[in-house]
Amino acid sequence: MEPIIALATPPLKSALALIRLSGDGVFEAVAKSMRKDPENFSKKKIWVGYLYHEEEIIDEVVAFVYPAPNSFTGEDVVEISSHGSMIIVKEILTHFYALGIRQAVNGEFSSRAFYNGKVDLVEAEAINDMINATTKESKNLALLSLKGDTCKLIFPILNWIDETLATLEVNIDYPEYTDIEETNFKEIKAQIEEKISDLKKLIKEGNQGKIIRNGIKIALIGEPNVGKSSLLNALLNEDKAIVSHIPGTTRDVVEGDLSLNGIPLHLLDTAGIRESDDYVETLGILKSRKSIEEADLIIWLSDASNKEENQKAFEEVCKGKKLIHVFNKSDLIEGKDDGKLYVSAAKNDIEPLKKAIIDILGLDDSSFETPSFSNARELSLLEKIKITLEECKDSIENGMTSDLISASLQEARLYGKELIGQDVSMDLSDEIFSRFCVGK
Repeated sequence: MEPIIALATPPLKSALALIRLSGDGVFEAVAKSMRKDPENFSKKKIWVGYLYHEEEIIDEVVAFVYPAPNSFTGEDVVEISSHGSMIIVKEILTHFYALGIRQAVNGEFSSRAFYNGKVDLVEAEAINDMINATTKESKNLALLSLKGDTCKLIFPILNWIDETLATLEVNIDYPEYTDIEETNFKEIKAQIEEKISDLKKLIKEGNQGKIIRNGIKIALIGEPNVGKSSLLNALLNEDKAIVSHIPGTTRDVVEGDLSLNGIPLHLLDTAGIRESDDYVETLGILKSRKSIEEADLIIWLSDASNKEENQKAFEEVCKGKKLIHVFNKSDLIEGKDDGKLYVSAAKNDIEPLKKAIIDILGLDDSSFETPSFSNARELSLLEKIKITLEECKDSIENGMTSDLISASLQEARLYGKELIGQDVSMDLSDEIFSRFCVGK
């Protein structure tokens, strides 16, 4: 495989920088550049010395040597640790470009690991998830996939499909044994129902994992002056939004991020929704409605002391969305109604709301420890397998022949293989790895 090179650490000034090379001839190129014996270069795991460009010293470096196949990519790999000046990094890269080693493209090291059988596609995607993790919890979920725990979840279903296809082949080859066929179909139908139940569980866990990994968007809505900006500030524990007693103070969507019990939350404080003749405020209200459409969860904030709220208008806006109705300014009222959720943003009394957010997401402690297929590609393929098995079950109930039922199972099998990367097109894999950073 042609040799490639890339900076594996961020392109910023730092104490050290790591430059990765992989492919044919990288041992010879690095050995000669460090004035080491190419014949013995792979026999020693760590080399320390100067790196030269022609007769000029570029830097004193440490070279870590990984002979194939015992490397991340499965090829000969060298990782050069240099001082972290970007001038030094640029000189090192330019030196190896001159030796015919080209710049790697996004995700090329990981794609080579995949094509060389060092990782499956789910494990490869987990590498990117590890890099992009914003919480310890999302990192831990990615680590489960990287260890191979996630792929193991689908193996029992794929193995069952293979065994069932083999059984159906007997029915196709020996159609005269109708009593065997009827018995098999009865058993197969029961097993399909069991596998569909397993897939529903995987999809549910995947959607929970998706929340832990990506977080959710939450729109704070309500009439002007109910305390949305105060609530945003209380949740973020900082003065992010301007707070004023004047209705209509918030005229644009104010955003903020926090982690609640390990779940990334992206908050959108919207302009108060009402009829307005003010042009700027009207634009803010339009943006608020767009934020509501994009939100995964809506927190509808009402003034606990106001009995004249236009509830019908807000019920229409919230239709079809996950919703928490919160009554603010609880410190200003005497009694509280059963079944209502009260907070006081001004007094920072918001713990009941935090608990309600966790509850409505349906996450418990086990959600953070369960491996899951949690990205859009994986969840889509799980759904396709489930739908195909449901169609297979319908075919059995409608008395379809073995070959038609077998064709449906073959389709489910292909989706399963695509899920773990055993039957994936080059274009799709290239698209997946293009989301990675260059050095990975």
